[in-house]
Amino acid sequence: METEVTFGLHRLCLLLMLTASTLPYYSQGSWVWLGITSLGVPEKMGCSNLPLTNRQKDLCKRKPYLLPSIKEGARLAIHECKSQFKHERWNCTTGAHPEVFGYELTSGTKETAFIYAVTAAGLVHSVTRSCSAGNMTECSCDTSLQGGGSPSEGWHWGGCSDDIQYGIWFSRKFIDHAMKNMTLKGQDALLTMNQHNSEVGRQAVGKMMSTDCRCHGVSGSCAVKTCWKTMSSFEKVGSFLKDRYENSIQVLDRSKKKVRRKEKEQRKFPVSKEELIYINKSPNYCLEDQKVGISGTRGRECNRTSSGPDGCNLLCCGRGYNTHVVRHVERCECKFVWCCYVRCRRCESMTDVHTCK
Repeated sequence: METEVTFGLHRLCLLLMLTASTLPYYSQGSWVWLGITSLGVPEKMGCSNLPLTNRQKDLCKRKPYLLPSIKEGARLAIHECKSQFKHERWNCTTGAHPEVFGYELTSGTKETAFIYAVTAAGLVHSVTRSCSAGNMTECSCDTSLQGGGSPSEGWHWGGCSDDIQYGIWFSRKFIDHAMKNMTLKGQDALLTMNQHNSEVGRQAVGKMMSTDCRCHGVSGSCAVKTCWKTMSSFEKVGSFLKDRYENSIQVLDRSKKKVRRKEKEQRKFPVSKEELIYINKSPNYCLEDQKVGISGTRGRECNRTSSGPDGCNLLCCGRGYNTHVVRHVERCECKFVWCCYVRCRRCESMTDVHTCK
């Protein structure tokens, strides 16, 4: 049975899984999918019928206009996770099960750390974007910078700066606050880890913000510039978090509030709020393990000439690989013929494809 420490993230990811032919049903702490019904969009279902904790349902009822942003945040997170890990042994595997990420949500590994960080970041990004687009009444642009700037340097703050503080506030409220007062016997360290990594993800969105400017002047002379703060693409946020994943820190599993490094000789160095942390070492993900939802690397396509994680040697875990030839047929050398059609040649090419044994 999934521990309740992961329920907030489960429910966030579940909003992405809603389709026109599935309806979530909660039974004794686990999720099953029953029935066939036309759901349309989540906001038409009503907050009471969505797979949320009681705290999240209350928040949903007060702010139902945020449901599209919640769904978009989950979509961003899952897409970016798959993109960042597409060449790794663990390729951010998701399934049709309601938890989406399955075993990785409770494993306490580096992968768990990245999932929590990127999901919290995705929610910040989508809510903030919705604020700036004027889709909500209680938030819009960040006006705190208005009126500032440097007249002597010919620029001033203006335009619509992204109000990231509201996005961060809502992400905390929706994910972290939903886990408060839950039964977490023996799971204090995992809860601390997950909340720490979620906050790393939120702050990453702010850290990656940039300044955009627009020139004003005769014939594009740029005598004066109007500047504003804007979020980076979520792809850049994902790359930043992937780097944090690669340099994540293992901590003691006895930690309740204070996070301490596991390596004794490193404990004198405090853990930064910008660093991802994990409790348990990751499995190698080489072989399939259906009990915990690890799919293994058998059948994965690899790069024979690469020495990186996508190379056949590493990805296939030393088992070797199979090679088969794939024939590609496509239209090429197309020319417009007067009048009025396009004439193309039919081109064929042969490619070697390598897959792990």
